[in-house]
Amino acid sequence: MRHTPLAALPLASVALAAWMASCSGGKAEPRHYNIVYIMADDHTAQMMSCYDTRYVETPNIDRIASDGLLFTNSFVANSISGPSRACLLTGKHSHANGFKDNTTSVFDGTQQTFPKLLQQAGYQTAIIGKWHLGGTPTGFDFWEILPGQGDYYNPHFITQDDTAMVQKAGYVTDIITDESLDWLKNKRDKDRPFCLMIHHKAMHRNWMADIDDLPLYEDKQFTLPDNFDDTYEGRQAAREQEMSIAADMDLTYDLKMLHDDLPATPLKGTYLGIRGTMTEDERQAWDAFYGPIIDDFLSSEPEGKELAEWKYQRYMRDYAKTLKSLDDNVGRVLDYLEQEGLMDNTLVIYISDQGFYMGEHGWFDKRFMYEESMHMPLVMHLPKDFKRSGRVDEMVQNIDFAPTFLELAGVTVPDDIQGRSMLPLLRGDSVADWRGSLYYHYYEYPAEHMVKRHYGVRTERYKLIHFYDDIDTWELYDLQADPHEMHNAYADPAMRPVIEQLRNELVKLQTQYADTLALRLNGF
Repeated sequence: MRHTPLAALPLASVALAAWMASCSGGKAEPRHYNIVYIMADDHTAQMMSCYDTRYVETPNIDRIASDGLLFTNSFVANSISGPSRACLLTGKHSHANGFKDNTTSVFDGTQQTFPKLLQQAGYQTAIIGKWHLGGTPTGFDFWEILPGQGDYYNPHFITQDDTAMVQKAGYVTDIITDESLDWLKNKRDKDRPFCLMIHHKAMHRNWMADIDDLPLYEDKQFTLPDNFDDTYEGRQAAREQEMSIAADMDLTYDLKMLHDDLPATPLKGTYLGIRGTMTEDERQAWDAFYGPIIDDFLSSEPEGKELAEWKYQRYMRDYAKTLKSLDDNVGRVLDYLEQEGLMDNTLVIYISDQGFYMGEHGWFDKRFMYEESMHMPLVMHLPKDFKRSGRVDEMVQNIDFAPTFLELAGVTVPDDIQGRSMLPLLRGDSVADWRGSLYYHYYEYPAEHMVKRHYGVRTERYKLIHFYDDIDTWELYDLQADPHEMHNAYADPAMRPVIEQLRNELVKLQTQYADTLALRLNGF
């Protein structure tokens, strides 16, 4: 019988043959691992008990970290949903992939992405849940996505069937998990490696919990962050934002205080609209729960600082109880992978598209280059061939996933990808030349929350930020001495040598990543 050399086979056939040989004990290399990538929206490290035990418990997410890796210095390149997802798919910064913000950008689906390259290497690719990049996905054998942000209750999905819109009964976090498990069980070819991206709507504003979870956390008093009453001295951009819990968190839309005696707000109609996807029984249960809270609020009439702290408690409770379903559903996925014997050959990642403010600086939302929103929680379960476990302190960024997945699949990483493969870190290799700085650029202004455009550089100890457009201010933080970024040290004469070093590093990164706009703004 004549055998065709591997070199003569299509790339997909080569990858498939190697993967099958690895699963059957053969010696073919590279081994082709499965990838399960679970992404939440706006889930921050402060609300994951593997990172922070002050507020909630997340036992299923913690399962991933307990036998795998917990990244302590994981960051985004642009802290907002669509751009973060574009960085993930392409391995490139926002200016390079073309998707800079959620208001004007349309993702170019014809460009190179890691799912397309995995497909060429014989992988099955699927994405289920939140897309938020406009248009429909490319590079996926199967997809089923929420339109825009989607709804928490009885959400609509856009499907591959002529992009038809279908409504599905139930709670969105359960449904996304149901569809993901259905794909794993019934729709994939079980003789081929796969990459499944499970993208949840939770924990996105306005934090609407599953009906069964509404009573949770009602007896808990959450501790205020030390800088909840931040006055933003010396930080003009921080002072001029519109993401304050006290001033900008909407009583009706965000906190569910729907009552004729309360003044109508611009977001009241939006809240009524999203309630409209509930069934009558769900709406009655919802109103039965929030009704007494509304009555108590109207009778107590909190104002000023008391109102701000009341808003904080309601925000934290709604966020925490919405998180309960998310953690439960992560557990469902892990249980399936364990039951089917897939964990030994699968990289499982849990991540958020960025961090989020839980009252720090008096805020909710994200966008700023400050630590709470630039930081991206990341935990990984590794296939059994990878022996490393515990903390990973090296600085990684969301542009690093594309090259990591490609290298894991044995695919040559294209030269134009700007991220760096994390595979050496996952193996526990000593990497002497790992990056010592990170680049960040945020573009969405003027827009919701009115956070100024800015770019900057973060090193292990320092952070330098330039706010620009209708503002021209610089901020410098010593993260060792000032971890909560309360003191802008840019005007301190003693810091001039540090500023000069950071400016040089910033220009180096802007040049490396070819961010020509930022270079011009930076005087080059």
